[in-house]
Parts: sequence; C-alpha cells; structure tokens
Amino acid sequence: MAIKITDECINCGACEPECPNNAIYDAGAAWKFSEGTSLKGIIDFGDGSTLNAEEPNAAISDEVYYIVSDKCTECVGFHDEPQCAAVCPVDCCVDDEDVRETKEELMAKKAWLHMEE
Repeated sequence: MAIKITDECINCGACEPECPNNAIYDAGAAWKFSEGTSLKGIIDFGDGSTLNAEEPNAAISDEVYYIVSDKCTECVGFHDEPQCAAVCPVDCCVDDEDVRETKEELMAKKAWLHMEE
C-alpha cells in the first residue's frame, strides 16, 4: 500500500526531502510525474490511459502536505522502511488503506518511475 499523510500533519516539511520518488508535496502545490522520476513526455499506464508526465496536476490537499500514491513506493527498493514515516515528528505518515500494493507491485512501480530494466 502507499503511505498517506493524515490531517494531524503540522506542515513541518521533514518528510518532503526524504522521498526518493518526489511523491510528497506541500499543501496546495501542484505536482508532476516527471518530478523526481525519469518519466518524460507522454507516459502509458498500461491500462489504455496516458498523460504528459510534465504537465502539472492539481494539488491533492490544500491543508497539509500530501503524498501522490501513484508515485509512492513505500521506499521499497530504496530503504528498509518508508522514510517519511521514519522522520515524521507527529507520526502522521501512515499506511493508506485505500491503496494496497504487494512488494512486487511496488518494485515494478519503482522500475517504471525510474525506467529501470
């Protein structure tokens, strides 16, 4: 599963620089698939949908920092544990029960985000 930031977030920003996929954004900030990944131009999600990796997407939250689940790999392939949760001073980086992924799926997402063979 991906990680989410709860509304207990104090907007300290400790989590943002720790994410190896640049999946964490400040409240109200637009996000792009191209930021922190090797994705460029038109990307294919494998289900018939595509989009431009360099186009901004609307902020998911305008109240607290947020995590883009499509970019979150729970740090699998980078670290032994999610780094956002490890550094969060108020423990508000938690498992997102709405986004369930196996370790294999997370590794495949990491490979896709960073164009590994």
